[in-house]
Amino acid sequence: MLAGMTFAIGGTLPVDRLGFGAMQITGPGIWGPPRDHDEAIRVLRRAVELGVTFIDTADSYGPGVSEELIREALHPYPENLVIATKAGLARTGPDQWHPLGHPAYLRQQAELSLRRLGLERIDLFQLHRIDPAVPLADQLGALTELQKDGKIGHIGLSQVSVAELRQARAHTDIATVQNLYNLANRRAETVLDYCEAEGLGFIPWFPIATGELARPGGPLDALASAAGITPVQFALAWLLRRSPVMLPIPGTSSVAHLEENLGARAVELTDEQFSAALELS
Repeated sequence: MLAGMTFAIGGTLPVDRLGFGAMQITGPGIWGPPRDHDEAIRVLRRAVELGVTFIDTADSYGPGVSEELIREALHPYPENLVIATKAGLARTGPDQWHPLGHPAYLRQQAELSLRRLGLERIDLFQLHRIDPAVPLADQLGALTELQKDGKIGHIGLSQVSVAELRQARAHTDIATVQNLYNLANRRAETVLDYCEAEGLGFIPWFPIATGELARPGGPLDALASAAGITPVQFALAWLLRRSPVMLPIPGTSSVAHLEENLGARAVELTDEQFSAALELS
């Protein structure tokens, strides 16, 4: 493992910075059971075997399916494994997501996540989306109550602006932010810079969505080939190099892809490689 490959969430939860996102182990449209249940179990177990200590999931993945698979594959959990989950998006069908931040709903979903995961406390519980129909203070109030009750540890947010993050921090401590961010889409750059300045973990979702950049024969493919790695590994290594608070969580339903993703931990890009990739996007 390269130097600087650990980060302490909230200052108390050390994790390997390259984690695993457990969204894709569910069925099509992030709905229902996976096409290959046994492979999903193998992916989760192999991730831990390869040193993953941070797994990110959500009540809405399945819904409930991802959390249940994590428990089936890994319970009782290794002492160093941090499992983060989220609530705040209701599901009505495949690929359908609806913000729902009523305090009673958030508390209910936390209790259900505890049950499905087989945990007494969720180390990192994230508000999946801010519900514009509910005061933010009420949504965060539900999470701080869960925190006081010992049901959750740290609180995180997802898909927020710097202004929303500052507003949230006026109500309670925030440990992490999970926003869309990758080499091809860096619109959350200001949020990342804020997190780095404040020591908050930044969890980029969709971390390897390199699109046209990574097409065979494309510019990222050329850079990766010259480095002797795959475009996916280059994209992940670039994220890890970009900031010490970056916690990428690439997801997959394939052991082979998992192993390719985690190979990025051994990649150390040169200054020239890092800058060259920056110019592509």
